[in-house]
Amino acid sequence: MLDKREDRMGVTDVSGDMAGEMEVDAFRRLFPLRFYERHLLESIRPDARPLGKSRDTTVALGAVASADGSALAKIGHTTMLAAIKMEVMTPASVSPDEGCIAIDFHMPAICSPLVRPGRPAEEAPVISKQLTDVILSSGMVDMKELCLISGKAAWMAYLDIYCLDADGALFDAALLSAVAAFSHLHIPAVSVNDEGRVVSVSEEQVEGNSIKEPLNKGKRKLTLSSAPFALTCILHKKYILADPTAEEESIMETLVTVVLDATGRLVSFYKPGGAFLAYTSAVQDCIALTRQRVKELQKILIEAVADMELD
Repeated sequence: MLDKREDRMGVTDVSGDMAGEMEVDAFRRLFPLRFYERHLLESIRPDARPLGKSRDTTVALGAVASADGSALAKIGHTTMLAAIKMEVMTPASVSPDEGCIAIDFHMPAICSPLVRPGRPAEEAPVISKQLTDVILSSGMVDMKELCLISGKAAWMAYLDIYCLDADGALFDAALLSAVAAFSHLHIPAVSVNDEGRVVSVSEEQVEGNSIKEPLNKGKRKLTLSSAPFALTCILHKKYILADPTAEEESIMETLVTVVLDATGRLVSFYKPGGAFLAYTSAVQDCIALTRQRVKELQKILIEAVADMELD
């Protein structure tokens, strides 16, 4: 008799827990802002993160075997795949001893239910422009290092970034994947043929001295300096939430993105509107959070490069 009573009590507890979870989920769906503000009063978020903490982050280099440089970056569920393909071009007359970088950001329909097949996502060209501005203005890549023959031949680096899962802070993850892809980049070996054209050659040809005039002996890596890293924050009343999820971005719409390079220099500050003003104290707090985040991301990238070299 006692066992039956205990069994009933166990069933009642489980039913009560399920009912409680359903009530919380319903409240979250019906009143999302009130749901979040209740958590903010306790300085905690629904995913149990403190307000200033970013999500778990990973970087894997060499994700695309056919690319000259590639990386897979994940911040929480947000996932980016970056791939670089190098091609020889004729440099512009205004910069005859410099190469170029072309950046495209893609959001296929698989990345979010908000992206419809056949329709380009509104965010894609905006993020492409941001990435181009930040990577070029940071000075991470020395364009002169992409020159092969002054005025005649230089490298064009085509960087394509694909968003595989859009769960907030898309620019942060896209920039991380881009920096990681450049860290993995190996510039192909090339030579000048009998017609004076620059052509790709295999390492075996270079080592066997079958090439008359190799421009670079074997594949080489770029010398990167002052790599930029980003942190997006939400400003809501007196609160600052670092590395927001897609749900947080949709509910609390005032975003601020800070980009610092590896030395702590401010590269970019971006605030695309929003109801709340970015007061000086809030900006300073966002920059302080970004400094901490840059150190974390540098460590993650260094470990990814070390793991790649061991493999």
